[in-house]
Amino acid sequence: MAARTQLADTIEDHALGRVPHEQRKSGWALSWMAMGIATTLVQLLIGSYVAAVAGMGWAITADVLVALFGGTLGWMVALISRQEGLSSTVTSRFYGLGARGSIISSAIFGFMILGFLALENSLLYYGTLFAFGWHNTLILRIVIFGILTIGWILLTTFGVNLVLKVASYLMIAFLILLAYMFYRSGFTSGVGFVTVFTHGALIPGLGGAWQRFADILVTLAGSAGALALCDADYARYAKTPRDVIIMAYAGSFMMDIVIMIAGAVIVFGGMGPAIHYLVAHHMATASHAPAAADAMAANDTGAFFIVLSAVVGFILMYAAQVKAQTLNTYSGSLALTNLFDAVGKWRPGRFWMVVLGNVIALLMAAGGILGLIDSWLNILGVMTMAFVAVMLADYYIVRKKTLADHARVESVNVAGVTSVVLGVVIAMVLETTHLFPLGFLTSLIVVLVSYPLLRLYVFKEGAMTGTVDAALALQEVEGG
Repeated sequence: MAARTQLADTIEDHALGRVPHEQRKSGWALSWMAMGIATTLVQLLIGSYVAAVAGMGWAITADVLVALFGGTLGWMVALISRQEGLSSTVTSRFYGLGARGSIISSAIFGFMILGFLALENSLLYYGTLFAFGWHNTLILRIVIFGILTIGWILLTTFGVNLVLKVASYLMIAFLILLAYMFYRSGFTSGVGFVTVFTHGALIPGLGGAWQRFADILVTLAGSAGALALCDADYARYAKTPRDVIIMAYAGSFMMDIVIMIAGAVIVFGGMGPAIHYLVAHHMATASHAPAAADAMAANDTGAFFIVLSAVVGFILMYAAQVKAQTLNTYSGSLALTNLFDAVGKWRPGRFWMVVLGNVIALLMAAGGILGLIDSWLNILGVMTMAFVAVMLADYYIVRKKTLADHARVESVNVAGVTSVVLGVVIAMVLETTHLFPLGFLTSLIVVLVSYPLLRLYVFKEGAMTGTVDAALALQEVEGG
């Protein structure tokens, strides 16, 4: 009976409760998770895209700026979760949104993280087809997506310790293989590093330099906001505030500098070999091969690993994805757990949220999310920044770093919900009317300014809502 209880606790992994201090970990240990979720085929694809849009010099500038920006956001919001020992969506119950209002945070975060799960599944699927020369058929979709889904469920079920082991081991393998791919792209592909690092914009018709730079900032910011919220999930296991800093900046540096540059180098340096490969394997004629390689760069980053390094590249593709998909599933299960608990106190257990998250990801992949990646990242940046901003404004500005009283909590923080809606709407209006293209920055600023004003002077605590005994709810979960 004791063993069964311990296994159940491991699977549940404090999804709605606080992480005990004896289970806390160092920032260096947690950084494997932050770096693991940031090193994926999608991020390599984004890296190649931003370099093609603005040129390598402007891309690297944007990479560094967003790394600093995202790392700082991740550190600040993750510090709140570390203080509380709660996941990001449960923390939002007390800071910014309220117990029922946290449905918004779970919906935003769940949509985001499961969208990445679907994107990565699609890229891994098409990379696998390319590696074996298979055609896209219904049977292969069922078999490959089915195997991948079962794998993510098994690797994610048994809590943070297994997830951490998977992330750390595969992260080391990934970095070794990525270094080899970097070498192949720059030294053996016929394109030198000087050419790679000095090329200009490659995609015509996207406007002037400022418009292109704004476009890549928007693209990068979507992932930065997503990583900040993942940081908050992992930080509930951090021992000290210093560990939060280590974890947040390690993940941001890896995603926005290392992986973005690597993606640009691999795709640009591998374009010539990709054209030759397509012709040699009768996958395209000589006249159509350049267009086919361009299409591959936009939709199938994993294929470039196989072109450049065959078996090694195939291993790299899976090393990148297994750890990331495990982490995506893990955070997705936490968001769904809070969502259904906040909606109607439905608590079937985190395992079933793992299963449900993967089912949702399959539906998103079937809906063609890979073809919508650019617009999806833009919306993602706007929404995640609004969510992050309301938590930051509540903790740092309104409460002045004072922890929330858990005895009673509002059902809905009207000021928080209102400011999030305002931030998202204003950002999208300014973007669509071409008045200000950086929607993620608009939503962040609007919420940081509007929430304190609304909370202190318009919708004060308790306005237009009731309260719930949040502390009791958490104790019930932790106690059994």
